[in-house]
Formats: sequence, C-alpha cells, structure tokens
Amino acid sequence: MSAVFNFTFVPWFRSVAPYIHTHRGKTFVVGMAGEAIAAGKLQSIAQDLALIQAMGVRIVLVHGFRPQVNEQLRAKGHQARYSHGIRITDEVALDCAQEAAGQLRYEIEAAFSQGLPNTPMAGATVRVISGNFITARPVGIVDGVDFQHSGSIRKVDVAGLLRTLDMGALVLLSPFGFSPTGEAFNLTMEEVATSVATALQADKLIFLTEVPGIRMQPGEPESEDNPIDTELPLAAAEQLLATLPTPQQPTDTGFYLQHCVKACKAGVERSHILPFALDGSLLLEIYVHDGIGTMVIDEKLESVREASSDDVGGILQLIEPFEKDGTLVKRSRTEIERDAHLYTVIEHDGVIFACAALYPYPEAKTAEMAALTVSPQSQGQGDGEKVLKRIEHRARQAGLTSIFVLTTRTMHWFIKRGFQPVDPDWLPEARKRKYNWDRRSQVLVKKLG
Repeated sequence: MSAVFNFTFVPWFRSVAPYIHTHRGKTFVVGMAGEAIAAGKLQSIAQDLALIQAMGVRIVLVHGFRPQVNEQLRAKGHQARYSHGIRITDEVALDCAQEAAGQLRYEIEAAFSQGLPNTPMAGATVRVISGNFITARPVGIVDGVDFQHSGSIRKVDVAGLLRTLDMGALVLLSPFGFSPTGEAFNLTMEEVATSVATALQADKLIFLTEVPGIRMQPGEPESEDNPIDTELPLAAAEQLLATLPTPQQPTDTGFYLQHCVKACKAGVERSHILPFALDGSLLLEIYVHDGIGTMVIDEKLESVREASSDDVGGILQLIEPFEKDGTLVKRSRTEIERDAHLYTVIEHDGVIFACAALYPYPEAKTAEMAALTVSPQSQGQGDGEKVLKRIEHRARQAGLTSIFVLTTRTMHWFIKRGFQPVDPDWLPEARKRKYNWDRRSQVLVKKLG
C-alpha cells in the first residue's frame, strides 16, 4: 500500500468519523425518482444506501416510477395525462402503475441482494421489507378534473414502520396506498416520502432527483457565479417558493423544494435535494461538511443546545406554571443553578421555549429525564421531540443504555415515543430512596439502541 494512499486516506477517514457517530441510530427517508432507475443509477445508489445502513442509519426508501409508467402507457397506446402536477390515473394507468411498481420492487430488491467480492456490498446483509404501511383516499374531483384512481395519504402506519426498522431492515415503499376497503390508489413519490418522514419525525428527508439543487440565483443559468445554494434556511425557502410559479414538472425549481419546506415545518430536522447523476451524491451530502446539494434547514433547530448558568432565569420562567398546576415537581432556583449543565434547552431569539434535564445514574447505566417542558406557545410543533432526541443523544454519548421518566399526567406521550411502564422498584437505588410514594408517579423506561 503506497505512502501517498496512507497520507490521504487516514486524515480523510478521521474527518468522516464525526459524521458516522452523529448519524448512527438516526432515521433517513430517501425519495428516489424513477428517472434515477431509468438512468441506470440503481446499482450505485443501492450500494451507497447499504454503506449508510451499515454505519447505523435506519433507512426508508421510497421509489418513484413516473417514466416507467409513462413507458407502459406508450406501449399500450395510451396517453399520460396530468393536471395540477398530478397524474390522472384511469383504469389503464392504474394497471400500468401496478405493473411498473412490481417490476421496480423486484429490481430494487435484487440490487440490495448482490454481495459480490470486491464490491461495496461484499459481505453485506440488507433485508428489504415492503408492506401496506400507507392508507390512502381518493384525490377526487378538483376544479372539474376527476383524478379517478389517484390518491392522497390519509394515514401512515408509524408503529409498523418502526417495528420493521427496529428489526434492522430497510423499508421499501412504492407510491401506492390502500383504502380500508382494499382499493388501490396511485400516489406520488414526493408525497409519500414527505408524509412518512413527517410521521416518523425523521432526522433527514432526502430527494434523489433530476436537478442538482437550488441555485443561489434560481432564475439564472448555471455558472461559476451562480453555484448551488448548499444551505437554505427555512424562512428563505418559504420566501423563494412564494415568488415561484406553481410547479408542474420535476425540473421546476419549486417542485421538490415545496416538499422540503413542508417537511421542515412539520418537524423534520433537515431536507435535501440531491442530483442522482453525480455518483456518490448521498455519501458526499451526508459525510462531507459542505455537501453537494441543497439542504433546507429550520434555523430554530440550531438553537437546541446544552444550558448554561445564563439560562437559569429562562428555565425558571418556563417551568413555573407547570410547577404551580402540579405537572412538575417544584425546583428551587438554587437547585437549577447547581444543575444547569444537566439541562438541554431550545432557545430562539433569546427566549427559551423548551427544556429538560438529564440526571445520570452511571452505576445502573441509566439516567432520569426530568422537567421536560414545552412552552404553550410552541406546543404541537415538535419541540418536545427535539429535546427528547437531544437527551437521548447525550445519554448515549455518556455510555448509558436507557433513560427513564417519572410522570403523573403525560404517560401516553412517552409511551408513543418508545417508553415502557415499569414498577418503581426498577429505579436505581439512589433514585428509589427519593421516590415520592404519595405522588405515585408512573415510572417509564426507554432502552437506547
């Protein structure tokens, strides 16, 4: 092995390692345009996704099939029809869509099954699982246009998806949904990917598309003076969308951007638009600092951080109403000042909107998450989820295997997020001695993967 290779490989691998640690255990939803498969990119994309999964990322892959369905329609002498940027799915188009989806799922599963020596997937075991995770309803008639078998998403089976991801499988979804009566509806890849990412509160939504991203000057042609805007704040993305015509084609500037904005507003941390034409674009975007496509990010997420002594006043102001109504156990200013370094806060424009503390019990490999509070002004916007994720990350970094909470009123919120009820005798001895038997708080535990 050459000294030149050693000289370049070692610093490169060290620079990538922090991103491997950061993304381990995270959930990515990847929307792959059917054009990527038509362009012969499936093999390399599958290899990159297998590598990403091998580094601990949980993946949901949603494939598109726009060109494949159109090809089937042409073969049958039938014209593809669209309105409002949505396919009008008549009986012939529905048959074509079902045929195309079946063929593509076969090709995708085959791509993930190849483990030839001297390839990136040598020794890899990628289990691909599909299923009826999407409940749909008809689009119906819009502006006098009957969309027939085209549908929109009614519900995502979050529990089923999480169970499948917990098994270590890669979830593969086709753009189809089914009604409670068993009727099939043709959906769009973009809507499925966005809805699934939102329902799972995924860490990333990634679109592999025909376009390289959003340029600094979207209306101007490609040039050295008009590069790809690699990081687009959510507010700026919304402003840009407001100036653009309603997108009709995937190559329109706002086509994928509208879905990135929708996902970020609904709590997905980051959304990306990447070109499938560039080999390794997924790896370059995820494991290189600057990336190569456009990332839409809610700037408020950057304010999720560990607290300092300067935040004590804001924490007290946030939790005081919940202490008064009995939701939280009362804590003195002295106690919070002493434990400020244990708190995680969400702060925006100088105001703390959410907080939680992590009290470790290292002898038992666990920690208590206490004082989880979200301001009434921002409840329902996913701030509780963000704080919980940060607390879980801190606990993992500390080498802990679980976290627990004591609650009297919010048990169901925690159960929906993976906590399980246990007897108070489960508590570490040091915490059991402080347990208030008069308050009779429910103890809930979450194991950290």
